[in-house]
Amino acid sequence: MLDIDIADLKRISELIYQKYNYDFRNYAMSSFKRRVLRIMELKKLSVDALLKKLVDQPSFINEFLDELTVNVTEMFRDPSFWRIMREEIIPAIMLNHKQFKIWHAGCSSGEEVVSMCIMLKEMGILHDVTLIATDLDVNILDKAKLATYPIKNMELNEKNYIRFQGTRSFKDYYREENGNAVFNKDLLMNVSFRRHDLVTGDIFNKFDLVLCRNVMIYFNQALQNEVLKKFHESLFKYGYLAIGSKESLIWCDYANRFIVVNNEEKIYKKIKD
Repeated sequence: MLDIDIADLKRISELIYQKYNYDFRNYAMSSFKRRVLRIMELKKLSVDALLKKLVDQPSFINEFLDELTVNVTEMFRDPSFWRIMREEIIPAIMLNHKQFKIWHAGCSSGEEVVSMCIMLKEMGILHDVTLIATDLDVNILDKAKLATYPIKNMELNEKNYIRFQGTRSFKDYYREENGNAVFNKDLLMNVSFRRHDLVTGDIFNKFDLVLCRNVMIYFNQALQNEVLKKFHESLFKYGYLAIGSKESLIWCDYANRFIVVNNEEKIYKKIKD
């Protein structure tokens, strides 16, 4: 059975930071360890062989990131969250702005982005919204841009859509091709996909809504705090932040600059700069 100790994990994260400027030094250690062990098993590498491969083969970093940042995701995940978005949050934003901006941070393969676009289309406002979807992993961003997913995943996605109470048939939004569901390209007409590192990346825009759901569970507390500071600075005053159901702002240094809009769905509103 493969194992790896803390000292080796630190060697790996330090090497990646120094050579490639990806900072995993403050990732939750248990999660980082589990992912690194998975990579070592898949590639049949010892710790030393993994370190050597990272040094000698720069292209390997993309494979490494692919495995390290793998996320299980689905469309309209937590349908009650999406109902609140449609019935409360988006209408509240539109009281002040007809046109507005959304940031999907840590967008993975794009299922959440497609869900948002379907919802905005059904609300008749997709053309008024600018969406920026970011992720650390360039390979996963390439997949997100295609909006093409295994057809076998559509049963769960459709169930979520029905529970969200979408107004059309879910099948209207994609065509079947070679065992895949290929979503309509016009859904993504206002989406810009770009590589961005939540840990080391700069503030690059101002938004009315930021979604970063089930990403920060992989960060330790200090890093979560840094990332939440970044989200605060990226939001307009009275903008909204949505995080994952197992995540919280309570202990965060910036907690008093937000109010809770919906505790169950973990939606917050920025009230102080």
